[in-house]
Amino acid sequence: MEQLGYFILRSRNFILFVLLEVLCFYFIINTNNYWSASFFNTSNAYAARMLAWSNAAREYTELHRVNADLALENEQLHAQLTRLQQGAPAAPAAYKADSIFANRFTYTVAKVINNTTQFANNYITIDKGTDDGIRPGMGVISPTGVVGKVKLCNRHFSVVTSILHSEFLVSSKLVKADEIGSAKWDGVDPHRMKLLDISRYKPVNKGDSVVSSEFNSTFPPGILVGRVRSVGVQPNQTFHDITLDLATNFSNLSFVYVVENRLQNEQEQLEKQVENEK
Repeated sequence: MEQLGYFILRSRNFILFVLLEVLCFYFIINTNNYWSASFFNTSNAYAARMLAWSNAAREYTELHRVNADLALENEQLHAQLTRLQQGAPAAPAAYKADSIFANRFTYTVAKVINNTTQFANNYITIDKGTDDGIRPGMGVISPTGVVGKVKLCNRHFSVVTSILHSEFLVSSKLVKADEIGSAKWDGVDPHRMKLLDISRYKPVNKGDSVVSSEFNSTFPPGILVGRVRSVGVQPNQTFHDITLDLATNFSNLSFVYVVENRLQNEQEQLEKQVENEK
């Protein structure tokens, strides 16, 4: 306290000068209409700018929460859309989908915490594990398309085999041509993929959509894989050489949806039994 008093005593002339300046400024603003209006407009402009900066900073800090809320909303929409599609598939009028079959796909939203795209075999780590009902073999999709399949899990994390993997195949369908093939990454560009086994006699055009097919127990049918970027024919080959633009942008992947097919084990066990009896 003694030091504060000493400082004020030593700086009394400067403090008096500042107080007089403030007092003069106050009288100028309040007795002169021009300076009063100028001060009012200037102070409002700076206040508005500071408020805009403050709002921008607050909105930026809330982006994570907004993204998480959107991911949860998309999870619900995915579930509703899949249920509707599976409940009323393209089939003869006499066909009625079983309610259990129509509701076999469920979704769990997860956040991507690690992701590689630069290797021949790439993997993704997500923040959900066995405690959240995740298990190996489940499909993983993004809000825009196919992502991969769960490979390993512990209680709180899972590792996903990305479709950017040299051995990953996705049973896919050209929507317009209604032709089934396999989508496979060639290990070159993480934004491109090859579509294999499409007959050269089938019409394929740039921009055609390619989605997951019905012959796929991992992903719901109709999930976008990509769109045709280019179509060619290799000499002496019976298939098109098709390159796709991937629907999922792996360079900024943030939230994904883990897909559980509740009838997958039942289907695979029956199919394996048939194979063993051959």
